[in-house]
Amino acid sequence: MKYSKATKIKLGIFLFALLIATSTVYYSNSLVSQLRQDNREVVSIYASIIAKTINEETDVNLGFVFDEIIKKVKFPIIYSDSQNTPLYSKNLANALSLDELNEIQISMDQINDPIPIKFFDAKANQSFVLGFLHYGDSILIQKLQWLPFIEIAIVSIFILVGFLGFNSITDNEKRQLLVSMSRETAHQLSTPISALLGWVERIKSHPDQASQTANEMSSDIVRLEQIADRFSQMGSQSKLKKISLSDLIDKQINYLKKRLPVLSRDISLKIDTSNDIFITGNNVLLGWAIENIIRNAIDSIKTSNGIIEISVFQKGDYAIINILDNGSGVLKKDWKNIFKPGFSSKKGGWGLGLSLVKRIVEEIHRGSVFVLASSPDKGTTFQIKLKSER
Repeated sequence: MKYSKATKIKLGIFLFALLIATSTVYYSNSLVSQLRQDNREVVSIYASIIAKTINEETDVNLGFVFDEIIKKVKFPIIYSDSQNTPLYSKNLANALSLDELNEIQISMDQINDPIPIKFFDAKANQSFVLGFLHYGDSILIQKLQWLPFIEIAIVSIFILVGFLGFNSITDNEKRQLLVSMSRETAHQLSTPISALLGWVERIKSHPDQASQTANEMSSDIVRLEQIADRFSQMGSQSKLKKISLSDLIDKQINYLKKRLPVLSRDISLKIDTSNDIFITGNNVLLGWAIENIIRNAIDSIKTSNGIIEISVFQKGDYAIINILDNGSGVLKKDWKNIFKPGFSSKKGGWGLGLSLVKRIVEEIHRGSVFVLASSPDKGTTFQIKLKSER
């Protein structure tokens, strides 16, 4: 699922960049077309002025037209005779040969159609083409033609950097996830393995209690099987069924109580599950979530006479599980952050336990989990809210 989301994000970035590039090219081309049309209108006006001037009886104004009007245009222009032989040029390099002017004129005509200058013979009542005005793109149009390619190059660089950065972040997250999962696995295995080692020493020192100790060892072996089952179910479709919250919590507490010397020092676990409430859930995963919160509470207790209280009650259509401790507490600004993968308020923590709790409760059981109350050095209350069954 994670790789699928990453692929979708990359595809989305690519499509967005393609949309930007297409829009830029389309918009730039429309501007170029508009400017070319404006240039054509200007040149048409010049052609009309020249034609009218030629039609006059004297050519006094013709020099004025070329000197004061044509010379002020901002784009390259060539005036040719009716045979397309260049006679006059503007905004082109100086001292161009006739062949060079012809080449430029041909390239201009490929972009913009030349505008004829017509002379009207009133006596013959007929028009004659005296020459043509050939014109090219202005410097502004030339710059606009390059603009979309420059923008596409910039966007491409941005996308490349984005992809490299995204892949780097994704790879880093994968590495962190692997490390976190490895540490979480070791954390989960540490209690039953430590307990088993303790039971082995117990059998050696008290062989007469071997039968009773073997029963406890069986519990730890079952716990190892549960841990393997927990991790296997996290990546698959979880099977939900009707379960008793009282039974679920009692099993977690009974197991942890006997192993508190392994987990911590003087800590008291208190539970209130007088009302048996049923929900639809996954016994293995929900038990894991509750155990993670309890372990988090144990880790937060730094003083003697630690207390962890668990209460279960009905509130409307919901089953409420409150887990209270008198540990170091959580700053209010971090009440939501502690559920994010990789965030940890503990020194040396890897920030995976509570993120797993959130996923199990919210994604699998469609419930909610949050910090109900917390104060530094006074403790924290976590609340899990699940839809109950009547």
